[in-house]
Amino acid sequence: MNVLFALNLWSPHHGLSIGIAILTAFALGLVHGVTPDEHTWPITFSYAMGSFSARRGMRSAMAFSLSFTVQRALLSELAYLGMLAITANPTWNAVVYVVVGAVMMLAAFYVLRLRCALHLHLWPPSIGRCHRQIDTAGWAARTPTPAMAAVHGFIAGWGLGAFALIMATVLAPAMPDAALGWVPGAAFGLGTTAVLVLAGAVIGSLIRHQRLPEQLAQKVAQEGAGWTLLVGGVLFTTAGSAGLVVPSIMTAGITTGIHVHNLDQINVGTLLVGLVVVVAVVTITRTVHRLRHLPPEVPAGAAGAGDGASNAPGGPRDAPDVDGRPDGPHRDAGRRRRRCQHDGDRVTHDSRPPKLADAERDDHGHRDPP
Repeated sequence: MNVLFALNLWSPHHGLSIGIAILTAFALGLVHGVTPDEHTWPITFSYAMGSFSARRGMRSAMAFSLSFTVQRALLSELAYLGMLAITANPTWNAVVYVVVGAVMMLAAFYVLRLRCALHLHLWPPSIGRCHRQIDTAGWAARTPTPAMAAVHGFIAGWGLGAFALIMATVLAPAMPDAALGWVPGAAFGLGTTAVLVLAGAVIGSLIRHQRLPEQLAQKVAQEGAGWTLLVGGVLFTTAGSAGLVVPSIMTAGITTGIHVHNLDQINVGTLLVGLVVVVAVVTITRTVHRLRHLPPEVPAGAAGAGDGASNAPGGPRDAPDVDGRPDGPHRDAGRRRRRCQHDGDRVTHDSRPPKLADAERDDHGHRDPP
């Protein structure tokens, strides 16, 4: 226990023993998972929301985190071998932002069943157009998959910040040979995994326990995850593009005085995390409110319950048609009433019995004059 408190997680020095270096890497991974990091929080929250259960939320977070762990182990080994010079490069991080944002938008198109056509309008100015696919059957099949989360985790791991610098310049060189160069990166990733898996379970459980039927819970998960991924992807791509044009944006920030990485400064990464969390909360709240106020659906078996049930007022045959008017006997009765009124105005409708009307006709079929 005294060793844990003696760890220097802010600025560890060179010459650490193997055990202390690995333990420091794991503790830094825990801090990395707990603190608001733009490379983990927005993506993990989006995929966990789309899971709509604690178990699936843990599975998505596990896929993301383990892929992230593999990437950090590879990064640590490359740093030990001197094959990758890891420095605080704002342009590199801006490129990672753009790639991460693009992958988030692609995942959103899949989840929301969006189809986009690329074209240009001069006025009002717009590029491209997206619309929802009409067929919305199979909501559960359109939730984010663990494979998508794994791809995202490997890409996001290439974002280089204070944690990556410490791991590459202090912890990886503390290993005795190249066979163990990957261990600090793996320990760091496992520390992050422990936090994110728990967070994914909590988020998935919160979505599932909205007191909604399972089908509606799946819709909430799909809408929440899809729109969070879409808006988050736009934000990441915009921030990365701005960073490529003006690299100082990536390093600008307000110092907080807190000696904990990711909390020591309010910068563009902190703003991205905050905005994505706000989008997620608003989307979930509005979707739950909208679905709770939907009219109850007619059971699928009601249509085959018999002619008496289907012809009864309010039954399936009286359901609104595509034009919004009731179908079935009620609609037919309304048509007859309108036809009678129209014929009466033209004085062509004869409500007398057919026999009396025929008696007044001559041999040529003409009516006798009154």
